Amino acid sequence: MSGSEGGAQAPAGFLAVDSGGSGLRVVVGVPGRGPLARRESREPVRTGTRGIDPGHLLEQLVPVARALAGEAGVARLDTAVIGAAGLATLGDALRAELPGVLARELGVRALALAADAVTAYVGALGPRPGAVVAAGTGLIAVGTDLAAWRRADGWGHLLGDCGGGAWIGRAGLEAALRAHDGREGGSACLRARAEERFGPPAGLPGALYPRADRVAVLASFAPDVAACADDDPVAADILRAAARHMADSASAVCPPADEARIALTGGLLNMGAPLLDPLAEELAERLPHAVRVPAEGDPLHGSVRIAVDLATGSLALPVDGTLLHVVTGTRD
Repeated sequence: MSGSEGGAQAPAGFLAVDSGGSGLRVVVGVPGRGPLARRESREPVRTGTRGIDPGHLLEQLVPVARALAGEAGVARLDTAVIGAAGLATLGDALRAELPGVLARELGVRALALAADAVTAYVGALGPRPGAVVAAGTGLIAVGTDLAAWRRADGWGHLLGDCGGGAWIGRAGLEAALRAHDGREGGSACLRARAEERFGPPAGLPGALYPRADRVAVLASFAPDVAACADDDPVAADILRAAARHMADSASAVCPPADEARIALTGGLLNMGAPLLDPLAEELAERLPHAVRVPAEGDPLHGSVRIAVDLATGSLALPVDGTLLHVVTGTRD
């Protein structure tokens, strides 16, 4: 990393990363000038016996960060923010290894490791009290009064993620199989949709259970539930139940302050009125003091915001070592 053209000293920059199920999104920028260069990887970071694999993350990130710093004309990357799915429960190895390696390889002096729920929150609301529900394949809610973080759900499809895409899809497929069996609670519409997508109902367990990507497959059926909801009370009830779960998580984390803000993010919002209408009703009933606002940005935007605040010494978010872990000073 060298000086800029004309002999002027190139500025110090920041590195902002969003690591999720679809890969890495990486930005390099300069405080006051915003993001200057970005790149995406379609390879998700592996998870193993140590949790999120730091070696695999660094193998992808370091060369990309160097290339982007050169493209942006940045002399060094003083500040880095890594937002990662699963960091709260699977991030011990990242917290142990990344500070030293990023200091050595990129010159990082201040590093924040943030759960993707935190970067989603900051991208949506910024450093303000409130709550954010991130609803995609899974579901998690995060809230703060700027003194501490609170989280609800996000426990994965076997133990939670209630109201998320996989939860809706699984409920829809259960209703399809109920119709196949002739049990109460079945839906002919969902049975037909399931047959179109997966073949005969009796073959559904064999088609689903062995798949490593079965969570994504379950979530892929959620739009079919929404498509049936206008004319099928079973499908409508599934979405109403999902809305209750989402509001439940939001109310568990939203601070009690008057006019606390609440925002919704994630691909599940693309399902439209069949989900959003009952969700609005549930939120109004449970959180009458909260103000619904549109999300300002996504988790990568949140990583950038945290990086700028960390670089300028204005970070106002609670640092708890788990959802948001900050290390300053070079450490080898």
